[in-house]
Amino acid sequence: MPNPELLVKLSGWAEIGIAIALCIPYFRNLAIWLLIAMLAIFLWVHFYMLSSKKAGAGVPQWILILRIPLQFVLMYWAFTYVTA
Repeated sequence: MPNPELLVKLSGWAEIGIAIALCIPYFRNLAIWLLIAMLAIFLWVHFYMLSSKKAGAGVPQWILILRIPLQFVLMYWAFTYVTA
């Protein structure tokens, strides 16, 4: 992945921004959809980490595999809070 340190910092700032937006009722639905999108993008990272031992950073493979279905559970959980 290109410039992983920058990507980690940007994703951290995005997480903080989404967390703040979740606390503001006017922005809550938008924040939930952004959270779902971010979780979907992170799926790519999880598959990338499964691609080689170096990318996996020493994390046991069973944990790397378990994170993939967990992402879908988290996306569904966030979706249940979307209001019409």
